[in-house]
Amino acid sequence: MCPRFVVHEHHARRAGLHFDLRLEIGGVLKSWAFRKELPTTRGVKRLGIPQPDHELWYADFEGVIEEGYGAGVVKIWDRGEFKLVEYEEDRKIVFDCMGSKLRGRYVMINIGRGWLLFKTS
Repeated sequence: MCPRFVVHEHHARRAGLHFDLRLEIGGVLKSWAFRKELPTTRGVKRLGIPQPDHELWYADFEGVIEEGYGAGVVKIWDRGEFKLVEYEEDRKIVFDCMGSKLRGRYVMINIGRGWLLFKTS
């Protein structure tokens, strides 16, 4: 069985609309927040800011967060399985997504001020 990914569309009261990419790696959901929808075609790049790891059960979460910085509505924008092709912790992640919106190979590169995400195929 392949590891899971989920993209949460998060309408946070304080941070506004953003999209949280979560990849199941090492028994947790590694997470990054993006201000815009994740790329579904080549040529589009998005900057993601690392977020704290989440527990695996959070991959199925939809609902309202009542309190704190992340307070607001969370919906699943996309989900599925992925294959980890290359993983250099804190440097580079290459993975093949098998979701309904995210399909194909994606690359994330740490550029210092965040992670650049783009689709290659």
